[in-house]
Amino acid sequence: MPDVRRNRSDAIVELMAMPAAEHDETWLKEALQQAVMLELATLPPYLCGLWSIREADRGPGVFEALHAIVFDEMSHMGLACNMLTTIGGMPRIADADLVPTYPGPLPGGVQPGLSVSLTGLSKQALDMYSRIERPDDPVVEDLDAHTSIGAFYTAILEAFRSRPELIKGTRQLERNMSSHGEGNDIVALTSLGDVETALKVIKEQGEGTAASPDNPFPGDTGEPAHFYAFREMFHGRRLIRVSDDPPRFDFQGEEIPMPRTFPMATVPAGGWAEGGVPVSDDVREHLGAFNRRYSSLLRFLERAWRTEQPSTAAQMLNGAIGQMFQLEEPARALMETPLPGGSGQTYGPEFRFVGDEP
Repeated sequence: MPDVRRNRSDAIVELMAMPAAEHDETWLKEALQQAVMLELATLPPYLCGLWSIREADRGPGVFEALHAIVFDEMSHMGLACNMLTTIGGMPRIADADLVPTYPGPLPGGVQPGLSVSLTGLSKQALDMYSRIERPDDPVVEDLDAHTSIGAFYTAILEAFRSRPELIKGTRQLERNMSSHGEGNDIVALTSLGDVETALKVIKEQGEGTAASPDNPFPGDTGEPAHFYAFREMFHGRRLIRVSDDPPRFDFQGEEIPMPRTFPMATVPAGGWAEGGVPVSDDVREHLGAFNRRYSSLLRFLERAWRTEQPSTAAQMLNGAIGQMFQLEEPARALMETPLPGGSGQTYGPEFRFVGDEP
């Protein structure tokens, strides 16, 4: 069994290489732990893009689409945690060896060669987001083919189907998130049917289906799956069907203007100071506040899925949500602060996991 204790391992690639007959309880627990961290890994880059959009441009279009994707990913992470706990596992979230670091690869070796970084919204960032979400068989623009997130979830689904007796319904958290879109609720997974539905939501919200780029579980009618939404933003045009026989799609629809943004530079490895960028006292204060709140959020999440008491779990989840809403203030303060040297770029959040709370 691969070592999944490090966030830069090839654990998912190794798990996928194992014969299906060996996809037992241990395999499934390790795979689901990787799934939890994979969903977490998408949130910091997407949030940096979202928060970099200037206030005046926060409305229909790119901002609303990116906002919806962020909430989808939060729901996916919650469902992955419920899948792990329903078979008796315990998510490891607040773990310095596992928390994704940037720039770097996705957890487990998914999409090898892709370096995920923290930066403001741009065409380059949108291309990076697209490569994170790339389906195995997209209906348009087949980017570099590697192990996809969807293929990994398909393997997890088949493991559940071969061992449904593992599903016990233990430590299940529930959260009504229907205001953010169809299928976005975090629901208890107590049967194989529940797990199948959860995996369908995760896969098809991200990748669409083999026949359509639409998100089958949208917030708004006609909302595309994540991969296609990012490609639309990248091209600046809606993806539309241009032929029925054969079915063909192209970016020839309504124009999608790029919003005005704060020019957040790419966070260097280890953070701004470690990357050799001078950091003033004010910037250090904002960075510290952000990293402490982010770390507290991860601790709340881990405690929520580890406790046996439903009331305590609900309190911990509420605590995590509270910390989430407190992240944007220091992030925006950093994005409004120019880097030294006159490049015109700004600082931004580091999403670093810091030591134990006092």
